[in-house]
Amino acid sequence: MKKLIQYLAIAAFFTVPATAKAQFETARDSVVQLYGVVMTADSLVGIPAVSVTIKGQNRGTLTNDQGVFSIVVLKGDEIEFSHVSYKPKLITIPKSLEGNQHSVIQLMVADTVYLPATIIKPRPTPEQFARDFVGTKVPDDDIEIARQNTSEAKRRVLLRTVPGDGREATSIQFRNVANRAVYQGQVPPMNIFNPAAWADFIQSWKRGDFKNK
Repeated sequence: MKKLIQYLAIAAFFTVPATAKAQFETARDSVVQLYGVVMTADSLVGIPAVSVTIKGQNRGTLTNDQGVFSIVVLKGDEIEFSHVSYKPKLITIPKSLEGNQHSVIQLMVADTVYLPATIIKPRPTPEQFARDFVGTKVPDDDIEIARQNTSEAKRRVLLRTVPGDGREATSIQFRNVANRAVYQGQVPPMNIFNPAAWADFIQSWKRGDFKNK
């Protein structure tokens, strides 16, 4: 039994490197050096700056001034050729490819691009230019928007419509508690004879703070 275990250990020792070597050979065999030239289909002229990318991956290259390119791919990869002036092309590297090199001559057909219509008008007269220049509405910049938001009228509207935040509500509550503590056991003073209170009342009445909303 002890000898059997020793034989199995020796067999496993020699089997693991063989398996790893086979996997390495398989991975190395799937790598392909793809090279070739991209030309126009009508005149067979090399097309520069053609994007040669592997579909589904962020990897690719560009053709040189003569349309020649070279890139490392894997068997079964889809290679896409694209250019702004030509229709895109898509080829597939055969999985049954023998060897690790593959060359292609890719022809591309010019693509028609339709631009939007351009309307040419005569130059306006000085009178028309002056009229349009004066009548053009210029949008407010950040400084003017800030000035409008901080004006007295805008702040008055915000004071009446925007509710107080937590800090303001807490401050009012603490002030009320302090006033009740100060006048505990006695009648709080009336502001009917306070000139400052009457001035605030008159200003509020002129602003229309007491109008029905």
